[in-house]
Amino acid sequence: MINTKREGEIRIPSGCAISGIINKDGTRIDGGRVAQSIAVMHDRSNGLGGGFAGYGIYPEYKDFYALHIFYNGQTVKEECEKFLEEHFEIINLSKIPIKRIPEITDVPLIWRYFVAPLPTKLADSQLDENEYVLRCTFSINTRIGGAYVFSSGKNMGVFKAVGFPEDVARFYKLDEYSGYSWVAHGRYPTNTPGWWGGAHPFSILDCSVVHNGEISSYDANRRFIEMYGYKCTLQTDTEVISYIFDYLLRRKKLTLTEASEVIAAPFWEKIDAMPEEDKRRLTYLRTTYPSLLITGPFSIIVGFDGGLMALNDRLKLRSMVIGEKNKTVYIASEECAIREIEPSLDKVWSPSGGEPVIVRLEEQK
Repeated sequence: MINTKREGEIRIPSGCAISGIINKDGTRIDGGRVAQSIAVMHDRSNGLGGGFAGYGIYPEYKDFYALHIFYNGQTVKEECEKFLEEHFEIINLSKIPIKRIPEITDVPLIWRYFVAPLPTKLADSQLDENEYVLRCTFSINTRIGGAYVFSSGKNMGVFKAVGFPEDVARFYKLDEYSGYSWVAHGRYPTNTPGWWGGAHPFSILDCSVVHNGEISSYDANRRFIEMYGYKCTLQTDTEVISYIFDYLLRRKKLTLTEASEVIAAPFWEKIDAMPEEDKRRLTYLRTTYPSLLITGPFSIIVGFDGGLMALNDRLKLRSMVIGEKNKTVYIASEECAIREIEPSLDKVWSPSGGEPVIVRLEEQK
């Protein structure tokens, strides 16, 4: 029998939806607002992954790391909690509140822990707090089968599942959370499986990433980043982007602009035509971090403590729109997702390929 289906009915090459919102004055926004935005782009997903990250959502525990963990069962939960007790002071622990809905199935155990490194363990490790938490996270994810730490930052949290993003928002009761910024994602898996751990955002410490596109440089990026202790365990290419940002920003102390010039580096002919100072800087970055150049189509939103960054690949092969209204900045794959929650914008535009759009809280500028 001849298959008469068209390409677009079988696979959506430009699928996946991203959305983000930030109040520069720090005013908190409930999670239902970003869920309303991402829901407009329903057809860019297929129900195999949806998720959100909120910043400023745990002010009462802002000095502690918030670990969100999936468990396959009670036995692995007990094993993981033993590991946590050996390495952290557990300030508070509880199930993450959920609402059972028919659209979200095969639900794992989902728990949240507010923790601080045990002082003696931290001193013995000779690491700073962030590196200690990162290594403990990878120990759990690689050594304890059936346990996945999918969020590990301070005063922020990731909420994700297999499902359409609007259903994931209802499942986690996201409208009961409020934060100064949010990112959201609806997934249309192309080369990797749709599963709970593989939904976006991907997060390590306070850095979270949502991504529309495909990374053709994944193996080169992964091999480089795993030389420095990172472990790509979540069966999807986007995971490596969050680790690249952590490596460049936290470990190598690059700025966000410099990090974007590494992963979406201009072509050499463009660099050669630049003023001498820019030419020297970009030549240094391209030759120092060649394995961290991300090739393939992408538009991403990076969440971090105090802000958001939007970035396209250098050829702008995926759509991205930015809107502003007073102190609020909106980012989305499509303008309709912004207009849905703010019909009257002061400004709207599409950034150029490789052009980072960085938005920070005013108090942190």
